[in-house]
Amino acid sequence: MDIYKDFTFKDNDIPKYIQVANYIKSLIDKRKIKEGDKLPTIRELSKKLGVNNVTIVSAYNKLKSEGYAYQKVGSGSYAKRKEVASNFRKEYSNALKKISMGDLTDVIDFTGETTGEVLFPIDDLKGIINEVLERDGANALLSDNRNGYTNLIYTINKVFWNNKLNDEDIIIISGAQQGIDIASKGILNINDNIIVEKPTYVGALSVFKWRKVNLFEVPIDEDGINLNKFEKILQKNEIKCFYTMSYFQNPTGVSYSIEKKKRILDLAEIYDFYIIEDDYLSELIYENSLEYVPFKWLDKNDRVIYIKSFSKIFLPGIRLGYLVAPEVFSETLQNSKHNTDITTSSLMQRALELYISSNKWKKNIKNLNDEYIKRYTHLKTILDSEFKDMLTYNDPKGGLNFYITLKDEFKINTKELFIKLRKKNVYITPGAMFFTSQNDGQDSFRIAFYQTDKEKIEKGMKILKEELILAKELRYDKLN
Repeated sequence: MDIYKDFTFKDNDIPKYIQVANYIKSLIDKRKIKEGDKLPTIRELSKKLGVNNVTIVSAYNKLKSEGYAYQKVGSGSYAKRKEVASNFRKEYSNALKKISMGDLTDVIDFTGETTGEVLFPIDDLKGIINEVLERDGANALLSDNRNGYTNLIYTINKVFWNNKLNDEDIIIISGAQQGIDIASKGILNINDNIIVEKPTYVGALSVFKWRKVNLFEVPIDEDGINLNKFEKILQKNEIKCFYTMSYFQNPTGVSYSIEKKKRILDLAEIYDFYIIEDDYLSELIYENSLEYVPFKWLDKNDRVIYIKSFSKIFLPGIRLGYLVAPEVFSETLQNSKHNTDITTSSLMQRALELYISSNKWKKNIKNLNDEYIKRYTHLKTILDSEFKDMLTYNDPKGGLNFYITLKDEFKINTKELFIKLRKKNVYITPGAMFFTSQNDGQDSFRIAFYQTDKEKIEKGMKILKEELILAKELRYDKLN
């Protein structure tokens, strides 16, 4: 039976490739096309539907970006049921919610998603808030500027940017996730094309998919995305923006070289796209070989939407950060922020301003670095000594996590590994969480040390090693 014979183009306002992609998605959802079924060749389907090859190529790319299809090199495109991906994400999310609501004493959280441990000096916070209330009284609860607390904007510009920015382009936000959402709502329309790193931050993927844009993924090398593949996409597609985490990319831990940043900025001008730079952990540089030079510092043509979060250096539960908008999008992004939540907590903005202007943040950053360097070094030593035959990883030289890839002999689907470890109160983040297609990242996972002290690192890594050895033995038994 020809399942494509009933297809017709119904709406002239919707591009043909989208109508084709939506029709195939409906066939997959209804199980008329089953998981793993090979889709028709581009030439075959274009002939069936009476369209050109480019339409089918675009339709298949959209299916892949939305998790409904995957490519086998030299073989073609195959169907993928999206619910397989969403079900595991739901299971992962529910598992973390459950442990977050309970006693975390015996939990080893290598996901970094819980907040069982807070290294911020709480007495400092109490003192800062009391000082703000004594100084400002009831005004501490009022907002004087829809972009944020005016003095905080001045202080950010002075302390972090040497007054090189226009204060009007700085918008106070409730954390990096809101910043991505504001940027997305402000500059992206349905079916716009954007490029993301492969793999990338799951929160950003959720935002972009919600906006119903077309995602193009570019693999990450040791110093940033693969520029050859990046430019090929730019040459063939009209790209609206590129989302990047310039330091300690989540999940890989990769930081961009200055040379690569400069080239990407040049390409942004040549191909007329914008860069959303998510700078969430650049304070946590542990080795002198890494120099702090964000895309925004090098941005001569106002192509970068810069997003900065203070959550990891202030308090995780207090979502604060800021966004720097290119002048062309300044008003649009201000409106996007205002339409999202009107304003961010005035009291906490004033507390953050005092925390920064009094230089207390410098002492806290030093203390955080001292503690996290110990954890980073300890975990790296264990990986190098106990796991060298089992896995590989990129040394991040900073940040809060390692991204692990299992060697062939010890390979286990890391979603299954997550479930096995969860039974022993150890939690990791499977690599599949960071890809648009759940066929990717099955042999990788992220280990964060944000919520694990030395004792928990040792205990958790011991349990992980036991599970990997057991997986190897089970695999050997099946082969024999």
